[in-house]
Amino acid sequence: MVYALFYLPLPLHHSLLAETHHFDDSKVLTPEVRSALMRTLCTPGTDLHSAGGWATRSLSAQDISAHMLSPNQYNLNAQAMDATIDLIKGVLARGVNVKEIYIDTIGRPDIYQKKLERIWPTISITVAKKADSLYPVVSAASVCAKVTRDAALEVCYKPYHTSAEIAAHAKNGEEVKVAWGSGYPSDARTSTWLKAYMDPIFGWGNECRFSWGTAKELLEGKKADLSIDWPVEDDGDDMRVTDFFNGGDKKGDELVEWFGKRVTVEMEAF
Repeated sequence: MVYALFYLPLPLHHSLLAETHHFDDSKVLTPEVRSALMRTLCTPGTDLHSAGGWATRSLSAQDISAHMLSPNQYNLNAQAMDATIDLIKGVLARGVNVKEIYIDTIGRPDIYQKKLERIWPTISITVAKKADSLYPVVSAASVCAKVTRDAALEVCYKPYHTSAEIAAHAKNGEEVKVAWGSGYPSDARTSTWLKAYMDPIFGWGNECRFSWGTAKELLEGKKADLSIDWPVEDDGDDMRVTDFFNGGDKKGDELVEWFGKRVTVEMEAF
């Protein structure tokens, strides 16, 4: 998952982003339009590059799962909120004079907004649902996040182009592409890929979030078909840890005797 921010002078918020470059929620823009906007943003000398700045924070699937499945559960909403806070702190640390902040909500907008207002009481903060379609600056941030995420997924996707299955098709002159979709459960390509490339024991590689409900359901569905036996070597030592602290039929406290006389025994002074 990728979180992003975008900043620029307040007077340019609507005129530059909405009217000139027509930023919108990244989900409603085509990949070509998103890439073109990102290219303009990253090209020195363009109005977008000169006027604004952007930053992203990427959370790998492996890290998200490790946090969510740990004994001290660090849920996805908390991880996302902390990533957003870190992004804002980074911009402030660079000396940017931030007057207004607009954020697409995670969970309830009022709770999220109050938490941020406690951190930055002098900044006007607006947290809203669908903020990426309501505020051009959030739209720009969503484009930065989406393009970055797509590029990261492309890197994760490359190893699957060298699989044995693809090699077999390549011998026949066929062009094969393993479509794994957008990564959302509503995407049929994603669910199809998960089923086709799932190891029944170990699941998938680092590109898949094992704490994700869709992945958990697929793995748990395979458990009934598998019987896993983890062999344990018998070294012949059947002693228990408690055996060292229990003298059994022996008289006295064996553990105490290891370290000398009892404290009740008077010792001769030197």
